[in-house]
Amino acid sequence: MTKLRPAPIKGSKKLLNAWAFYDWANSVYNLVISSAIFPIFYGALTIIKNEQGDVISDRIQFLGYDFNNDTLISYVTAAAFLVVSFLSPFLSGIADYVGNKKMFMKFFCYLGALCCIGLFWFNMEYLWFGLLCYFLALIGFWSSLVFYNSYLPDIAFPEQQDAISAKGYSYGYIGSVLLLIICLAMILKFDLFGFEDESTPTRLSFVLTGLWWIVFSQYTYYHLPKGNKQENFGKDILFNGFKELKLIWEKIKANIPLKRYLGAFFVYSMAVQTIMLIATYFGIEELDWGKTDPTTGLIVSILLIQLVAILGAFVTSKCSERFGNINTLIVLNLIWIGICIYAYGITTPMEFYGTAGAVGLVMGGIQSLSRSTYSKLIPNGALDTASYFSFYDVSEKIGIVIGMLSYGYIAEVTGSIRYSIIFLGLFFLVGMLLLLRVRKSEHGEVTS
Repeated sequence: MTKLRPAPIKGSKKLLNAWAFYDWANSVYNLVISSAIFPIFYGALTIIKNEQGDVISDRIQFLGYDFNNDTLISYVTAAAFLVVSFLSPFLSGIADYVGNKKMFMKFFCYLGALCCIGLFWFNMEYLWFGLLCYFLALIGFWSSLVFYNSYLPDIAFPEQQDAISAKGYSYGYIGSVLLLIICLAMILKFDLFGFEDESTPTRLSFVLTGLWWIVFSQYTYYHLPKGNKQENFGKDILFNGFKELKLIWEKIKANIPLKRYLGAFFVYSMAVQTIMLIATYFGIEELDWGKTDPTTGLIVSILLIQLVAILGAFVTSKCSERFGNINTLIVLNLIWIGICIYAYGITTPMEFYGTAGAVGLVMGGIQSLSRSTYSKLIPNGALDTASYFSFYDVSEKIGIVIGMLSYGYIAEVTGSIRYSIIFLGLFFLVGMLLLLRVRKSEHGEVTS
């Protein structure tokens, strides 16, 4: 007889580490595809320059329309997030109903990873195929995260959640930096690897990202439980999925601190995620790199962000222990406002590196603490955690849709990304004010 593997024990070191390790597996997408190599590759593919390096054209013909290259990719990104925002609540309700959210997490992981590999064939002749792969990879990444995040209250006790959330982000930053260094070595020293130019190793970076994501996620899948509920599939599964979501929404409305926190998170997260997505495009088009190679400079700045973010996640976790989650988030939003004001006027690589360091410090902190704060506000013992986290996910994704559409529209109208940075700074201001309302609510301060 086959020996059954014992059920994972909530709060155990092995289970916590296995959960956090998924950040190691999937964060390479966020770095290589969203932030580093793909934006540079896309810019090189879509921007025409003269021999002096001046931009001649950044327009793209797609589906019979003429787009600014930044506007096109921002609209595709916004469309993908819009799909995720509608898809995740529907699937999360079903996942909680049937008690197998790991199955959904796997599906979107594999979808995203395979589409990352498909970016190897991205070119202007088959632009639709490349954008489709980018679109589906983004859906796969963010949809898998809603199920991953929803495991946090299942696998960790409240007093463990800040630390393990920060540990997951730290794993992600370390793993993604490691793969980026490998990819960067192939691209910059392509001749040593037997390549004729940097194009092939750049495309191979997309393949390595997909493979890394699939292979390393297996450790997480081996240890994570299937889910909370253990009901069978039935003919009313779709109806029960929506019914589950309706019940969760009623619970959220009755939980004033949770409801207010979701509103605050919706506003400031829209700015955080949009800045992360547009930072490289800003560096490509708005800075005077002089004799510095833009590709090397941008990747160095992105590496700096990732490394500093590890420290940021750790320091923020310690600050939340001493000052409380909400107070710490308020200070982080205040720092973000200062960064946006400063970033509006930067023109040199050194200024960009300094801004990148500051962004890394608060980016790692605000992401990990936002996740664990929401997890703490979910009622103890709740079984429908995937549905709870679907609302967290929807808040984030709809916020990104608004952020990316705003960024794309402002870039199209003004011809400059700088005005978008100031616009996003206003979201941090509003987010900070809304967090003050969470603190003032009856049980709003999260201290444990």
